[in-house]
Amino acid sequence: MSHYKTGPDKDMNQEILEHLTFLYGTETAVQLLPKLAGLVEAVRPQLPTQTASDRAFTERDTVLITYGDQVQTPGEAPLQTLANFCAKKLNGRIQTIHLLPFYPYSSDDGFSVIDYQAVDPALGSWDEVAAFHDNFQLMFDAVINHISAQSGWFHGYLQGNPAYDDFFVAVDPEADLTAVFRPRALPLLTPFETASGTRHLWTTFSDDQIDLNYANPAVLLAVLETLLFYVAQGATYVRLDAIGFMWKEIGTRCLNLPQTHRIIQLMRSVLDEVAPQVMLITETNIPHQENISYFGNGRNEAQMVYNFSLPPLLLHTFHTGNAQQLSDWASSLELPSQRVTFFNFCASHDGIGVTPARGILSNDEIEAMAERVRALGGLVSYKANGDGTQAAYELNINYLNALGVPGADESDERIARRFLASQAIMLALRGVPGIYFHSLFGSQNWHEGVQQTGRNRTINRQKFQRDALEEALQSGLRQHIFAGYSHLLRLRTTEKAFHPVGAQKILDLHPAVFAVLRSYEKEALLCLHNVSAQAITLNLPLTGRDLVTGTAVPAQLTLAPYQIVWIKPS
Repeated sequence: MSHYKTGPDKDMNQEILEHLTFLYGTETAVQLLPKLAGLVEAVRPQLPTQTASDRAFTERDTVLITYGDQVQTPGEAPLQTLANFCAKKLNGRIQTIHLLPFYPYSSDDGFSVIDYQAVDPALGSWDEVAAFHDNFQLMFDAVINHISAQSGWFHGYLQGNPAYDDFFVAVDPEADLTAVFRPRALPLLTPFETASGTRHLWTTFSDDQIDLNYANPAVLLAVLETLLFYVAQGATYVRLDAIGFMWKEIGTRCLNLPQTHRIIQLMRSVLDEVAPQVMLITETNIPHQENISYFGNGRNEAQMVYNFSLPPLLLHTFHTGNAQQLSDWASSLELPSQRVTFFNFCASHDGIGVTPARGILSNDEIEAMAERVRALGGLVSYKANGDGTQAAYELNINYLNALGVPGADESDERIARRFLASQAIMLALRGVPGIYFHSLFGSQNWHEGVQQTGRNRTINRQKFQRDALEEALQSGLRQHIFAGYSHLLRLRTTEKAFHPVGAQKILDLHPAVFAVLRSYEKEALLCLHNVSAQAITLNLPLTGRDLVTGTAVPAQLTLAPYQIVWIKPS
């Protein structure tokens, strides 16, 4: 990269060399630099010429999270069906489609990738992926902590192909691994027969998902080549899946190690040089303070981090009808710069992680939430603590059902009103909102799927025939939710005060009301959300017009149960 531009932003060549030196030492770093330059130069002609200013955050930033085969039509590639469905239903409301892993895979609903650079033929081809660009930006997953046991990389390793030497982490089974953070109640090491004998390999998530060895620089180069390939295929966002586990060092937690942060900083440096419009988003389901460390200094690491504490805190808020803990937590949210923001979400293809709420909610509060989820038809998944005990780490339930009242016979209108109040809080917070397909379209628990797969997470992963879904959206709960959510999205994407890096002030107006004042440049909005089943009367600090209903808002206002009021000051 010796011909790279230099200037006030610092010589990119030197920055990348520093990252490589930190990871591998000076001698190896000097050897790696020209190889990395070759990867960059190979992909550069395939990319549009853009600058970072071409990809600033805006209030229009909204993301739909979906599987590539979420909606299906017989005889049509599922990706084509999805693109057409989204163009019809979501144009002007959703800016970006997050296509969950659409590569060939062997397990975990896509997160055990066989070939990083291929499209699963059951979903379509790269042509179908490209067709989304007519109406949407795209987020791709980089599932790069681990790769499938069925992958070419792993088969090469097992067969003794020298190109794949040390691509995976072989460990003496007698090694003391008690310090390692375990996200699953499963064995950390899995034995495999290789050409040179039995090897016990590091498998953080399952025996089909083999962790990559980033201590081998050849692995880093292969992964960087994949990231650049995704950019060439049109990814505007790259989601770094399970990224906190990348670097292994026995005797440590093997989570969030300095080398992991350095690798992400290296990725950022490379992308800033060749594709500054592309944003990295880190998926690290860990306590809040550790999570936000992936912002780096606000300029050198991920542009977005998942706001993982929000889903469990929001659920607790509606279970208790009290917004105080949510308000206190939201008051503490800070960004290190105007170049980064939170990826706010309530639901995803995974369950509701409770680990990010620990330290904010008590263990008793978390257990009460888990018990209520069970009463509402949900499931609870556990992880090993390392001392022989287990702790709940994930609530497996559709978010709509999770907000319910056990045993209550409620109208569709009431259920929708409560659910939309929860979603409105997520939309109003500073950041970019990520909306799971099932939330937008009013789905509920899919118990039949859990029975089919035996996996708790399937409860929130139902797929649809397009015709049946279109018909279901015409009436009932789905119609209430989709219409209400669409209205909120239209408001969210047209009001500058909702800018993802705009100012945010949490107001203490009533324990049952989550109140946030959002502002950007000269625009402001006061967003009120009643999280309780009671009417609440407030004395407001301002008057104006409610964007949700279009009506005037007086100085004294009574909020109906679960009412949303977004006030534009007069």
